[in-house]
Amino acid sequence: MISGQDIARASEVLRQGGLVAFPTETVYGLGADATQDEAVASIYAAKGRPQFNPLIAHVPDQAAAERLGDFPQAARDLAAAFWPGPLTIVVNRLPSCPVSLLASAGLPSIALRVPSHPVAQDLLRAFGRPVVAPSANRSGRISPTTADHVRHSIGQGVAMILDGGRTQVGVESTVVSFLDDQPRLLRPGGVSRQQIEAIIGAKLAAAEAGPLHAPGQLESHYAPRAALRLGVTTPDSNEVYVGFGPHHHGPYSLSPEGNLQQAAANLFRLLHEIDAAGAERIAVAPIPDDGLGEAINDRLRRAAAARPQAS
Repeated sequence: MISGQDIARASEVLRQGGLVAFPTETVYGLGADATQDEAVASIYAAKGRPQFNPLIAHVPDQAAAERLGDFPQAARDLAAAFWPGPLTIVVNRLPSCPVSLLASAGLPSIALRVPSHPVAQDLLRAFGRPVVAPSANRSGRISPTTADHVRHSIGQGVAMILDGGRTQVGVESTVVSFLDDQPRLLRPGGVSRQQIEAIIGAKLAAAEAGPLHAPGQLESHYAPRAALRLGVTTPDSNEVYVGFGPHHHGPYSLSPEGNLQQAAANLFRLLHEIDAAGAERIAVAPIPDDGLGEAINDRLRRAAAARPQAS
């Protein structure tokens, strides 16, 4: 039985940047404070999946979701019909959205869900901020539907597990995108296509390849306006340098200590900051290609790739 003290302790763990596994009606989620870059980065490390796929931000109700994303009317109707419940809605982020860019894989979109499980609801209301929560298991393994599944999969990587018994739905939420004129089914799940189409009064289009529907799949992606040069130990005089570990030439560093988790947390924020300052050329220090470094280098290579020419 989960007590109010358990919920209060779990909320404090989240505030301190720790990870809390908790039940939703679909599967157990691995929760982190969605507004803390390093807390979000720690999820990728705990899951053993060095890929910055977008994460779903969980909130307690539709009003909280609409403070984070720009909901067209069809998305509002869908939320009203199925929230709380096993449905994720992808919309454009509002400019005031405090969720880490790492959670959105650097994209201008955000995936939002209102879970119905009472433990999840209690935690979200007590914490008072959005919580990102992919399934609480090692990458590539079976999704956890009990607290024991979580313990056996990533028990050492989580600060606290809220044991709410076996989950009800047992498969992940349905994901629907409202990023263009056509609502798109990105992932089937706990709410059927037919149920969704009955509410929105239109057929769901299929997911399309590209940065909005399959983040990170384009050769040129995550790109700032500035040209990017990688693996640089000595930058040119006209380049803004992004350091790592022992390599420093200026105020910007992904991690002075050479910590890959910290570097992952800082990556999108630093690129946005330097780009906003008007830099024309950016040089980036060498990043080890192991662990989260693989994902960092993948994103940097895509950011540095030749850009498609406008026709």
